[in-house]
Amino acid sequence: MVPTALIDFADPSDSGAPRLRHAFGTPRALLVAREPAQVRAVLDAVQAAAEGGAWCIGALRYEAAPAFDAALQTHPADGPLAWFAIHDEALPWPGAEPPPQDAPTLNWHTLPGRAQFDAALATIHQAIALGDYYQVNYTAQTVASLQGGGAQSVRALFAALQRAQPGGYAAYLDMGDEQVLSVSPELFFDWHSGPGGGEAGHILTRPMKGTAPRGATPEQDAAHATALHASPKERAENVMIVDLLRNDLSRIAEPFSVRVPRLFHTEALPAVWQMTSDVRARTRPGTPLSEVFAALFPCGSVTGAPKVRAMQAIHALEPGPRGIYCGAIGVVRPDDRGGVRATFNVPIRTVVLRDGQARCGIGSGITSGATADAEWNEWRHKRAFVERASAPFDLLETLALVDGQFRHRAEHLARLQGAAAHFNLSFDAAAVQASLQALADSHPTGAWRVRLLLDGRGQPRAEAFALQPTPEPVRLQLARRPLAEAHGEFVRYKTTRRAHYAALAPATPGVFDTLLRNEAGEITETTFGSIAMLLDGRWVTPPLACGLLPGVGRAVALREGRLTEAVVRVHDVPRVQAWAFVNSLRGWLAAELVP
Repeated sequence: MVPTALIDFADPSDSGAPRLRHAFGTPRALLVAREPAQVRAVLDAVQAAAEGGAWCIGALRYEAAPAFDAALQTHPADGPLAWFAIHDEALPWPGAEPPPQDAPTLNWHTLPGRAQFDAALATIHQAIALGDYYQVNYTAQTVASLQGGGAQSVRALFAALQRAQPGGYAAYLDMGDEQVLSVSPELFFDWHSGPGGGEAGHILTRPMKGTAPRGATPEQDAAHATALHASPKERAENVMIVDLLRNDLSRIAEPFSVRVPRLFHTEALPAVWQMTSDVRARTRPGTPLSEVFAALFPCGSVTGAPKVRAMQAIHALEPGPRGIYCGAIGVVRPDDRGGVRATFNVPIRTVVLRDGQARCGIGSGITSGATADAEWNEWRHKRAFVERASAPFDLLETLALVDGQFRHRAEHLARLQGAAAHFNLSFDAAAVQASLQALADSHPTGAWRVRLLLDGRGQPRAEAFALQPTPEPVRLQLARRPLAEAHGEFVRYKTTRRAHYAALAPATPGVFDTLLRNEAGEITETTFGSIAMLLDGRWVTPPLACGLLPGVGRAVALREGRLTEAVVRVHDVPRVQAWAFVNSLRGWLAAELVP
């Protein structure tokens, strides 16, 4: 069976219950709204089908908002406003994932240029100063051409997206003309209707507002989380939306039942820390699903506050429809209380495939305290999930094998295991050890450069190449421009995705490697090794916080006391008394910096 839908939702109650993880085959019926006047009727029909025992899987576009309130302004929709597939049963999750190499390679067009971005933020700040609104969620669509796009490759892309953004509220929908691949970490709402409509229901919303990047080290990572939790700007952004959700919920809630049991909770995602808050209420007896949507849709976290004015600003700032992005994706099913249970995500971190094109929206909430630099970087961090999934890659370790013995074997395997955990890949230590041992047994003498790879399914393989001595001193050349992704995960972890390094590889004959710097002008590393500098009478190397790979040779030199960490900037280069290239494969090599 080729599934037409997949749902992989966390338990919103945080009770430790298993994830809601099911596949769905050919639906027995489709419920579709193409005009605003049809949306409520579709939602009423969905609820009736679920009350009759069906599982209903579907989505609403952001542009469905005027169906609930004509004052909520949007662009014309580019597809059905509401779409639900009706299934008689939920099937087990498919056992075998498609091979990662079956996923299509996507080269994403860049977001709007920095000048356009800065102009939009200036417009928002001016309107905030005039009192037009408090916050606007400003977004843009990135696009990529899709080659192929058959069912197997689309499933493989969804699996890659889930590895890149695990957990949360993931959904795959094949809607015929388009396929939706959502790995959203954000819950829109989880609603239990009252039994038979005669008793109060209860609802949980969990808006996500407030973002910080993950750190390069455990210490920096913890510091980023602490700073996010304490940030007045991020707290203000979060509480604005919490207040909006409290007001929205009051429209369907029993009197005095709206409460906020958890505020400013930080959650670790692969590329960013996010701040969430819980808003709960008891819904009035007889409240239908259509009224839940009428009260809440679109989620305030993707509009701003106040909602009507913020959506007017979005309409003016953004050139076209958002589509499924920032709408809602979810499942409506029978619950064990005799009513229905509806669980929907907010479709951020979502890719839509249509007409040979992939689209992905990225955005952030803009308040008076927002700066263009910080918001631009936030967009870059949020985009990391789709870039990680857009081309297959292997994890990589490069080891020296000398006369049948691996140099720093334990350190390399520990780093590989850490990378596997970060990228959500399985790591079988015994299989990795066996792969290395088989290679050592077949190369008992001589010096060899060994490439140990771990693919997207966690399968290891090892390759050996003759290692020639390196004449010293090696010649280094300063990079012509900063390494743009110095703080990205494909710098902090060693993989076969190395285009960012290859773009700065030396082109001058006789130059061994390129000395890299970040956008702040801090020296970081070389394209395939660590750097050591004799400065003021001591050998130093840049700290990981500057944006560099935690090299094994570097770690050994630090542990032995041969190196200490220090920030060195480009303007400090003339003061450097001596240079060395350091890595586990070649050891410590004397170096010189050439023009």
